[in-house]
Amino acid sequence: MAITHSPSRLALFGQPVSHSLSPRIHAAFGAQVGIRVDYRAIEAGHDEFPQALAAFAREGGIGANVTLPLKIDAFALCSSTSERARRAGSVNTLILDGDTWRGDSTDGAGLLRDLRQRHGFDPTGRRVLLLGAGGAARAVAAALIDERVHDLMIVNRTRQRTIELTRSLASDCVFTCDLAKVELLDDQYELVINATSLGHGDARFDLPARLLAANALCYDLSYGRIAQPFLDWARHAGAANACDGIGMLVEQAAEAFELWHGVRPATAPVHALLAA
Repeated sequence: MAITHSPSRLALFGQPVSHSLSPRIHAAFGAQVGIRVDYRAIEAGHDEFPQALAAFAREGGIGANVTLPLKIDAFALCSSTSERARRAGSVNTLILDGDTWRGDSTDGAGLLRDLRQRHGFDPTGRRVLLLGAGGAARAVAAALIDERVHDLMIVNRTRQRTIELTRSLASDCVFTCDLAKVELLDDQYELVINATSLGHGDARFDLPARLLAANALCYDLSYGRIAQPFLDWARHAGAANACDGIGMLVEQAAEAFELWHGVRPATAPVHALLAA
């Protein structure tokens, strides 16, 4: 297709973001549908984010993605949000409306699409263990409940954040456990999702292998080196399948691209590009 002359100025905000594949993914989407994309990774923490986002808008930015640790911060900066963002209490996609930001959450939809299309896993009726209660965890938890999982056990280090998440989900299939007491769990789970930031440091995963059902899929929402500690634990524990979140990254990016440009790109060619 003929490429448009005026670039679509987009960005990813978070910390760290230098490793991100998002610029490559959106450049590939743009080339596919004939839209020239200027997508930048902008390093910003909690304190810098509001000013960095405002400067980006002044420079012509029309949309942005948000990653760790800013998804809840982004929600607070929006003048309006989608229903799925409100349910999650977090935002990973920003769309400029006039001089204000509209927020959406594409993480949950991206996860579900990747689980079904690339891993052949239907979460409906399954027992799910979710590690973490931050912005990404909020989004995928809401999506999993909408898909009618059998139950969702949320394990987190910070009790207050877990309480806030369960209140927002308002579902009788949600249960919680402090990370320090995870040894007391005696159920088995068919889907184990890591939504923590432990892979960003030197921490090791040390969870009971008996938590995994025989057919368990272990899924890290991060990808690459950051996901490796969780994937190492999962394989050592005997998981039937263990994968990182690069498929979710591509699928949620396609959702965001459609929000910005009104056209949904094909994801299979981009999966193939990244695999190569």
